[in-house]
Amino acid sequence: MPPTHRPGPLRVAALCTFQFPAPQGSQVYAGQQAVALRRAGLDVELFCYGRGAGDPPPTLPLQRAPAWATPRSYRAGPKPRKPVADLALAWTLLRAHRRRAFDVLLAHNAEATLLALALRARAGIPCVYVAHTLLGVELRCYAPARLGGSADRLGAQIDRQLARRSDAVLALSEDARSALRPHTTRPVVQIPPGLDLRPAPSQDAVREMCRRHGLTPGGFALYAGNLDAYQDLASLQQAAAQLRDLPLVVATHAPPRRLDPLRVLRVPDAESARTLSFGAALAVAPRRHVGGFPIKLLNYMEASLPIVARAEQGLGLVHDRDAWLVAPRAGPAEFAHALRTLFADPERAGRLGRAGRAHLEGHHHWPDLAARTDALLREVCSG
Repeated sequence: MPPTHRPGPLRVAALCTFQFPAPQGSQVYAGQQAVALRRAGLDVELFCYGRGAGDPPPTLPLQRAPAWATPRSYRAGPKPRKPVADLALAWTLLRAHRRRAFDVLLAHNAEATLLALALRARAGIPCVYVAHTLLGVELRCYAPARLGGSADRLGAQIDRQLARRSDAVLALSEDARSALRPHTTRPVVQIPPGLDLRPAPSQDAVREMCRRHGLTPGGFALYAGNLDAYQDLASLQQAAAQLRDLPLVVATHAPPRRLDPLRVLRVPDAESARTLSFGAALAVAPRRHVGGFPIKLLNYMEASLPIVARAEQGLGLVHDRDAWLVAPRAGPAEFAHALRTLFADPERAGRLGRAGRAHLEGHHHWPDLAARTDALLREVCSG
């Protein structure tokens, strides 16, 4: 029989196989999406591992797996304790489902979708695969270098199977939608992440944050995010060697490590990184792998920062209209040239920054994105 939706708000379980909250893109996106869906009238609960960094959104009901089963590291990728954590999380969700049934599972990323498909077989809850990335291009980042080709093939096979078996796919990028669409007859839609705009931090707060880290407001370029291999920070290291007059700063929540000649700053939380971004002159995103949507791009746009990124990561941006996009295979010299050119041309940089902010306001408004997500979930629940 096709699934039927009970009267009342749609009951949604957002299934996340990671710690929450945490100052990382996937966690930020999952939390903001759940809050936006609740504002749109859906009854959403978020299920996650047993600990997080900081306070969760006050309006978001949270169900945690036991803390003893949770990996201690916040970094992405395989970990020995993951299978135990996933089993504990599945049991937590099943108990909640028996108390008050869910209409649909919104499974964030591949690992959560594998878990959701197992739960669907046991409890009959439809599963929507939220494709944060494509494992066919990212899995090699977590495998030994000699296994790169094998990891690509395995990752692509997992991508295909998840798309084929899920009741629908929500892809964050058009690359992911195009890659997964041929493998299923069920809905595959692209809905990007959103951002709730807030007032900018005060100029005094920005100056103090820069002073604390020995930076001059408007005198540095910024990368804000994690240090995982798929971010391709090696390109920035080599570019920094060609930019002695423009410091390249890495702001990260992760334990810092030497990435000379980059300056690596550890920031305690997302708000500190946001304040620092309002003091930067430029922002950079060197990531190569397609299929995902770097949340940092939205943070850069919010601060009206001119962005330098690879063309395949532009995600709706157009070169020299609302960002500076280097060629897909661009090396450190191209990044250095782009940063040097924009730093020497404040008028052009300001134009790109303002256009990027306008793009954010026009394409990443959470109420619109939540309405599209709501429509997809109702389509799944109607069979």
